[in-house]
Amino acid sequence: MAGYRAEDDYDYLFKLVLIGDSGVGKSNLLSRFTRNEFNLESKSTIGVEFATRSMNIDGKVIKAQIWDTAGQERYRAITSAYYRGAVGALLVYDVTRHVTFENVGRWLKELREHTDPNMVVMLIGNKSDLRHLVSVSTEDGRSFAERESLCFMETSALEATNVENAFSEVLTQIYRIVSRKAVEAGGDGAALAVPSRGETINVKDDTSVLKRIGCCLN
Repeated sequence: MAGYRAEDDYDYLFKLVLIGDSGVGKSNLLSRFTRNEFNLESKSTIGVEFATRSMNIDGKVIKAQIWDTAGQERYRAITSAYYRGAVGALLVYDVTRHVTFENVGRWLKELREHTDPNMVVMLIGNKSDLRHLVSVSTEDGRSFAERESLCFMETSALEATNVENAFSEVLTQIYRIVSRKAVEAGGDGAALAVPSRGETINVKDDTSVLKRIGCCLN
């Protein structure tokens, strides 16, 4: 059994970004995952904020640095810096507001323009607790995700439903890509290449691994 590890002691650091329209619940997904908190009175994010959390995946400590930004058009100038170095993304819409689902394609296009097109992306239908107000069906969300080769989950930051699962799935898939590439680079796979503290993992040029790994489509 592994002994105690300090918070800054980790094997991999992965940068994730939260994207989607304003008001879909990105900030509450972040606070639920990193602090297990939910704030009904949360205001729209101004500028950029980020939080971190470490998880154990296959015996390795994975530290996630998760960036959250405002969805409003007036904050779009931060785009390039926001996406730089990201290896995973959670693309969020509100299942009770169809317009936020209609805008998912635009967000995905922007994401792919600023990052590697083969990065791990999870489509999130948030606010699943508001069942009586749902205007985007699970089938519509899943169909879009399948067409675009994205992972898909419906979540509720309020009830903490699938929040842990969504982040864990994205981090696990990134780790699998990185560890597979490290084994290939090492030839016999005797050891995984561990990045320097704070180094961002690059998943570029691995065009087929995502298709082989497969995604959770719950």
